[in-house]
Order: sequence, then structure tokens, then C-alpha cells
Amino acid sequence: MGGQTDVSPSQLVLGVRLRDDARFDNFHGDRNREASLRLLSVFRQPAGLPVVVVCGDSGTGKSHLLQAACHHAEAEGKAAVCISIAELEPFGPEALAGLDAMDVVALDDLDRVAGKADWEEAVFHLYNRLHDDGHMLVVSLSEVPGSLPFLLPDLVSRLHHGFTVQLGIYRDDDRLKILMARAEQRGLTMTDDVAGFIMRRAPRRLGELLGILDTLDENSLQAQRRLTIPFVKTVMQW
Repeated sequence: MGGQTDVSPSQLVLGVRLRDDARFDNFHGDRNREASLRLLSVFRQPAGLPVVVVCGDSGTGKSHLLQAACHHAEAEGKAAVCISIAELEPFGPEALAGLDAMDVVALDDLDRVAGKADWEEAVFHLYNRLHDDGHMLVVSLSEVPGSLPFLLPDLVSRLHHGFTVQLGIYRDDDRLKILMARAEQRGLTMTDDVAGFIMRRAPRRLGELLGILDTLDENSLQAQRRLTIPFVKTVMQW
């Protein structure tokens, strides 16, 4: 009988793959375009900053930009990992052990552990190890660090040491542009009428809007149907 191989939480984290559709060159929408370009210029600097903080509400593109940062690092031959804190929480703060071997570590939704002393200490030590090795930590937060209930002042201080960018909530015209650009990227033909219909019925949060596109893409492929208003109505039960 063969024995089972134990896999450590950090090994699981290092095995997480980046999303192919989240890069700087397909970050659409005018609202946060300037912010994405500023971030890209930071990542292109030969001597990188120790930490980059991306702040914004849900649905403003934080996760996309963290993924894009890691894609950019990999294109330069660096080792990078991007993972949501929500995926790490079941494993405890020990999941961060060993990540300092990476050139770029991106932690999405870091504010989920604000107020949790063991997690804050683990992130603080991860930052220090990355900094000592000339590596970079990239995090996303719902607000600037000083506005969140972090318990460890030293962690807040470290997060303020780098580059912080604030993302704004998308306007309807940006959400429409992003929807149509993502559809085109998937090879879907979406007319203005269909896009307008989806926009009128869909939730306002960008993540939910793109989730609808995922559903329509899958059903369109299975049914070999193009996107029409009747087809969208049927699939989404609107």
C-alpha cells in the first residue's frame, strides 16, 4: 500500500495558478485606467518598492491588478504568486510560511485579517523577510491601512512605506465598456442592444456582471447559440 503524501499549506499556495485573463493590457474602463498605468510604471522600476497597496471597494479591479502584477513579474523571469486571504484563512497564518522565496507575493483582501493578531504578525514577518531579500509584497485593501482595524502598528507603518493607489467605483459607461471588451476577448459577439439589456438587468457590482458573462459564455458554447436578448432572457431567467 502506498502512503499519502502530506502537502503543506504553503505548497498548496505556491501551486495556485494565475488567471490568464487578468493582465495590465486588458484592464479596461477609464475610471481606473490611470491608476493601472501608475502601478505598471512602479513594477517596471529596476529597484522595486518593498510594498504596493491597492485600495478600493469590491468590484473596482483590485484582484485584476494584483494578478496583472504577478503576470508582469513572471514575464520578467521572476517567481510570483497571487492568492486571496479568503483561500488562506482555513489553513491559518502558517500558510504564509515559505512565501518569501518568491520575488513577488500578492495577497488579495488583506483586510479580512485586520484585527486578528496572529495573522497580522505573520504578514508583518513576511513583509520583513521579503524586504530583506529585495522582494516585493503587493496587497489589496478595502481602505487605506490607517482606516482599518489593524492591531499591529508596525504592520500599518510597513504598509505605508511603499506605493499606495486608490481605485474608484466604476461608472455605468465603464462597466459597459468592460463587459463588451471581455465578451470580445472570449470570442463572443455582443451587440449594443444585448449589452444594454444585460446592463439594465444585471447587478451593479462589476464582479457579478462578469459572472453573468461567464454563465452566458458557457451556455452559448454548449447550445452553439449566439448572444441575443431572448437567449440571455432564457439563460438568466429574466
